[in-house]
Amino acid sequence: MSGTWQRIWAMVLRHSYLLRSSWPRLLELAYWPTFQLLLWGFITTFFLQHSSWIAQAAGVLISAVLLWDVLFRANLGLALTFLEEMWARNLGQLFISPLRPSELIASLMFISLIRTLISVTPAAFLALPLFDVWVFDLGLGLAAFFFNLMVMGWAIGLLVSGLLLRLGLGAESLCWLGIFLIAPITGIYYPVEVLPDWLEPVAWTLPSTYVFEGMRSVLFDQVFRWDLLAGAVCLNLLYLLLCSGVFLWMFRVARYQGKLLQQGE
Repeated sequence: MSGTWQRIWAMVLRHSYLLRSSWPRLLELAYWPTFQLLLWGFITTFFLQHSSWIAQAAGVLISAVLLWDVLFRANLGLALTFLEEMWARNLGQLFISPLRPSELIASLMFISLIRTLISVTPAAFLALPLFDVWVFDLGLGLAAFFFNLMVMGWAIGLLVSGLLLRLGLGAESLCWLGIFLIAPITGIYYPVEVLPDWLEPVAWTLPSTYVFEGMRSVLFDQVFRWDLLAGAVCLNLLYLLLCSGVFLWMFRVARYQGKLLQQGE
């Protein structure tokens, strides 16, 4: 019996050391309960303060869910595709070929677009017979919202992929954690004004905030806000350039340090 407990304790120690050596894993454990608390706390506050909006809440919330999934899938489609190459230990083989890092980025974006369309399209069409919500009522604005959320998802995915190169597979949870980090403050299901005053300026640094505010403007006021679209486009261009630069820099460091052939925990 003592040998059984020793083996059990050895496994507990093994994974304890793994947790201790990986701050992304520790962050993930603490983050999800906090995320749920903040998100649903702000949703509850919004509906308590705006009871007159409840009649239109179903359509707005379902539209918000679909647009949020565009952002989530764009990020995951890029980061997970890159992560699959790491799982397969294939980065070294890829770059023995003439493939350039910039070409890898372009291919990851294209694959992300395909995966996002496959993921979101069935849900968008099912929303009509099941919930009487037709997201295409957003008109041409839907294309603008979709494009901006895709670009923001790509930027976050490139940043996460760069961190994976730097930190190894021990940071793979960042593929999911990174995008949800912004969910409570970007105004997906409620306006930015619901947030505490000190958080509102932070929210307006995110392109997705402009998109979701623009969505509510179309659905509630039947007005397309060009100023919000311009803000989202400008921030997206900035973030995409910065995150592409971070990824290329991390790639260069990984190549010089031989990490392309030694991706592990």
